[in-house]
This record gives sequence, C-alpha cells and structure tokens, in this order.
Amino acid sequence: MGGVGDEEPATKRMKLSSGELRSLSNGTSSVEPVAGCSSRGLMARPLQSAGDDEVVGSKGVIKRVEFVRIIAKALYSLGYKKSGAHLEEESGISLHSSSVNLFMQQVRDGNWNESVTTLRKIGVPDESIVKSASFLILEQKFFEHLAGEKLMDALKTLRTEIAPLCINGSRVHELSSYLVAPSLFGQSNVSMVKAKPKLLEELQELLPPTIMVPESRLEHLVEQALVLQRDACFFHNSLNEEMSLYTDHFCGRDQIPSRTLQILQEHTDEVWFVQFSHNGRYLASSSNDKSTIIWEVDVNGRVSLKHRLCGHQKPVSSVSWSPDDHQLLTCGVEEAVRRWDVSSGECLLVYEKPGLGLVSCGWFPDGKLIFSGVNDKSICMWELDGKEMECWKGQRTLRISDLEITSDGKQVISISGETAILLLDREAKVERLIEEDQTITSFSMSKDNRFLLVNLLNQEIHLWNIQGEIKLVTKYKGHKRTRFVIRSCFGGTEQAFIASGSEDSQVYIWHRGTGELIEALPGHSGAVNCVSWNPVNPHMLASASDDRTIRIWGLNNLNVKSKGKDAHSNGIHYCNGKT
Repeated sequence: MGGVGDEEPATKRMKLSSGELRSLSNGTSSVEPVAGCSSRGLMARPLQSAGDDEVVGSKGVIKRVEFVRIIAKALYSLGYKKSGAHLEEESGISLHSSSVNLFMQQVRDGNWNESVTTLRKIGVPDESIVKSASFLILEQKFFEHLAGEKLMDALKTLRTEIAPLCINGSRVHELSSYLVAPSLFGQSNVSMVKAKPKLLEELQELLPPTIMVPESRLEHLVEQALVLQRDACFFHNSLNEEMSLYTDHFCGRDQIPSRTLQILQEHTDEVWFVQFSHNGRYLASSSNDKSTIIWEVDVNGRVSLKHRLCGHQKPVSSVSWSPDDHQLLTCGVEEAVRRWDVSSGECLLVYEKPGLGLVSCGWFPDGKLIFSGVNDKSICMWELDGKEMECWKGQRTLRISDLEITSDGKQVISISGETAILLLDREAKVERLIEEDQTITSFSMSKDNRFLLVNLLNQEIHLWNIQGEIKLVTKYKGHKRTRFVIRSCFGGTEQAFIASGSEDSQVYIWHRGTGELIEALPGHSGAVNCVSWNPVNPHMLASASDDRTIRIWGLNNLNVKSKGKDAHSNGIHYCNGKT
C-alpha cells in the first residue's frame, strides 16, 4: 500500500499480506491478521485514491475517504476484523498505510528501536510531534530496563536516546532520579511500564488523525449528534436510553407532567411542604394540621400512605430526607426538630433549644450530623444523639428561613437579612453574598450544587450561578405571590425545568434555560404552597395546597384507571381523564 514514507518498491509491496507484515516486524511466521490489515492483499492499496474529494451525504460535507476509514476503524474496534478487512478491500480505501501498520505492530511487540525508526517514515509533518512520540516510546524502553534491573542499559537509553530529543527537561530529570536511587521506588518502577495497548492509545492521541484514525471516532461523532439533538429539544424530558439512532430525537409537550393522576386527601388542614426522597420511592408532606405523612411510591408510580407522623405541638413547616432516605427530619414552626425512622414511623429523637424555636432543618452529606436555623438568627449543628456540636451566631437566618448545605459539606447557605443569601465556607471562614433588590421568601439548590433558585416578594424567581463568580442567570415570571411563602424546585431530566407553586391555585412550569413559561396547570382550589419533582422519575411531580390536598402529576398519555372505593377509603383519589 503506497503509504506516505514507504520506501519499498511497488512490486514488492504488492506481494505483502498482513500475515507477512507481522513476520517482518517480529521475525515469526505467524499469519494472524492485524486490525487495519486485510489478509487479502490490502497492502497493495494506496491510503487514498484518486477520488479523495468525493463526498457522500445530502449536504456535501462528508468526505468519502474519511467516512469509510472511520467505519473500518469502528468495525475493527468492535471485533469485526473480517468485516473491516473486507470493507478496506472492496472500497479500495485502507485504514492505515503499510508504514503505520508496521509501526503499530512494532509497538505491540515491544520492538522499541525499530518503532522509533519507522515513526520517522510514516509522514508526520510536525517534528515536535515526532519527538514527543519518540519520547513516549523510549520512556517505555527505559522503564523496562529499569524494571529488569538493567541499570546501565537504562542509563544508555536516557543519555543517548531520550536526552538528545531536547524536550520535556523536567521529565528527563525525573527519570534520572530513578537511576540515582532506584531502591526508593522498589516495585513502583514495574507499574510505570505501560501496557502496550495503553502506550499505543497515547501515541494515537499524539499523531495526526489523517495518519492514525482516533480510537472510537465514529462512536464519538454519533454520540455528539445525539447530544446535540437532545440539547436542542425544548421539551426534552425523557431518559437517554430512550434515544434512538433510527430517528431524529424529539420530545413533545406531552413529556411534561401536566395531568393529575392522583389526589391525596389525608391531611385535615393546609399542606405547606412536600418533598420526594432522593431515591424517588417516598414522598413526605407536612401540614398546618401539625402532622407529617410519609407516602410510598410503588413501581407503577402509584402513591399510598405509609406513615402518619404525629407529635409536633405546632404546624410542621418543612421536612428533610437523610442522604440514605432511611430517616426523615420534620420541623415545627418555631418549635422543635424531630427525627423519624422511615421504615417503622417511630420518632427517634427530638432536638430543641431551651427558650428558642427552630425554623428549618437539614442533613450533613455524611448523614451523621443535622443542622437547623433558630429564631434567634443562629444556625446550630447536632450529632444524631442530640449533642450540640457548633452554633453560628449573628445575622444568619430569618424567622422563616431555608437552609442548604453543599454535597461536600463545606458550604452552608442561608437567607441573611431580607434581601440577601449568605454562602458560608465553613473551612475557609469565607462569606459570599447573593444580593437582591426584593425581599427573599425561599430558595432551593440544584442537585449539582451549581445553582440557586430564589423566590422573591415581587413575584419573580431568579436563577443564580453560585459556582465561582456569583451571577444572575435567568428570571422566571407569571406565577402569583402576594401573602404566602411559595416554594419552587428544579426538575425533569438533568433538571432542565423549573416548577413553582402559586397563589392562583396553579402549578407553573418553565424551561430552565430560556425562562419561557411552558405550562400553568389548574386543578387545586387553593394556593399551591410547594412543589417537588421526583428526582428519579422525570414524569412525576407533586404539589401541595391550601385546599388540604396533594396532587400527583404525570403524563397526559398514561392510561390511569380509577381504583374505586378502596382508593377513596385511603384518602387517595385516582383521576381518570378528569380532575
């Protein structure tokens, strides 16, 4: 094959099969086919033909030669060696030149001197790349000598082959230190000898793609196309497994949960807070009736009552799931925090501050500590057994306050004053502020800890980027808020949507990136105080209302059948086309 830099006569090249090529490289008589080398005389084919400029596809942007080569590369990578060789032969387009094939085989066989020589014949135009690739190969040779305790051979390789390349001086010094004190490294020297496929992969990343087609190039292009389609899909709310190569990806509005599937009616007063567990298997709701209910979500998405938790002397304002979802915290309004066992419904411990009331609750990421906002504007932290560990005094929280802590446990986030949110780095003792022009009523943090969703008195919701430099990203408008604390949440696939309650009895859903309002869902007969999107099921949303109910929202195309008397007797109403 007339590859670049191939100096063999054309008549001789015509006779070389892939098996003979292997024989040339290592002196054996094996005729095992090599990826990119057909055993049917493919070495006679030139790397590129006279039709190099020929294109395929309706847009005229795909070069036929490149297209065939990456398909052949994919076939070999998938283990379809015969198919890859047949494609090379039938198309007349070889994956690699004979020199490149020889070079790859020499690397696989560990023939380092020969591979460095062949490297200079494969037509790499940039001398710096040739030197870098040679450095990688000779470094491998150096470590093999060192691992075999051939110190003089290793020294010779370093002095006469690696150092004269005059690149990567710091690495050369590091290699020389291994010679000076090899005993300091012991068996670690052996681990520095790379596996041949790994070395070949690193060399492939260095060399131009026209010479060696990058590994998994076709897979990368196809994956990139799918991701671009997904990102361009305005209503995308389906799992990635549902995407197909057979059709262009598209999600319609019907992928947004907008139909009431169930109405949960067990609370006897206004429902103020609702939150799904991290694993999506449970839902907790708290109410002005001084109770909390743990609901269980079955495999079909049906929600049923698991435990009613009683014990608070005041309305329950918020709940918080432990990281493993085995326990639940509940907070009474300016009262106490209670910790419950989810499996049994038993109250495990009550956390109190004598003479003071607690206004919020949350867990540290390791599940071994809890924290709470106190109505004296401090934040306190307890061990699970009730021992108070730490308390941050000062202007930290409001009478009604949300608290969050990042997944690494380093940053505590709380409302600080009426128009600011404090981001406190516990370790560095550094404070940052998000400053708004309006009174802040609530906030929530995204799953990746990068964004904060802030609800304001002026009926706007602001999305802030809190990673690095704090900046306002998007504003969401349309919902109503005049008197009450209304809570919003992130949700959907990759949290691509924003949902919020509203005092006009509707649930509002916006596209997170554009801020465009997608849905305003009617159904409740009182203010919607809080919403929660199932973190595991992007098609499931819950809303809590002053009408004493919780609505479970799902897709319009689901065929939900009424459960009749049994459902109503459990305080659960199943909807069949009507709300």
